[in-house]
Amino acid sequence: MKVKLTLEGIAKKLGDFSLKEISLEVKPGEYFVILGPSGAGKTVLLEILAGIYPPDQGKIWLGERDITHWPPEKRRFGFVYQDHALFPHPTVEGNIRFGLRDSRLNPLQRKQEIRETADLLGIAHLLSRQPHTLSGGESQRVALARALITRPPVLLLDEPLSSLDPPTREILQQELKRLHLIFGSIFIHVTHDFEEAFFLGERIGVLMGGN
Repeated sequence: MKVKLTLEGIAKKLGDFSLKEISLEVKPGEYFVILGPSGAGKTVLLEILAGIYPPDQGKIWLGERDITHWPPEKRRFGFVYQDHALFPHPTVEGNIRFGLRDSRLNPLQRKQEIRETADLLGIAHLLSRQPHTLSGGESQRVALARALITRPPVLLLDEPLSSLDPPTREILQQELKRLHLIFGSIFIHVTHDFEEAFFLGERIGVLMGGN
């Protein structure tokens, strides 16, 4: 069931940086983009949503559930970083399988899920490859597959296209739109790129200096 994601007065101080009482409501199944320059606090906000950092104050709600103090594994949010963050030694299949590490699927079911997700991302032919042999666009597709294989209620995207060349970036923008329609979950995408924000976002929030 689709649910909304609500932030109420989220604040966090990390060193000299402060995220200041962020309140936000993301609608069920919405593609929401957070636009802001480097150092604005976009990644910190995503990591608080993921459960990596606890907020100093405020609450996070997923539907009617207060998830403020839930650990990352209980939230089951997907997270895709700018640098793809693939494990260097496992194959593409091994990297995608990591997304299923906490699932109760048997080996055959896991294999089927990996194949179906890889087909969806157009990377089934890459499953036996090593990450260092992939292009930037291929690496990002693997990272997306690993994050989406568990069908997360929320997918967090941290500047996922910023390291790609312009032609690949345009292809991946279209791909993100397609995947959002297929999965129907909340996508929260942070970027400093105006064109990217306006192409992808159903709504856009602006973050500047932690505000």
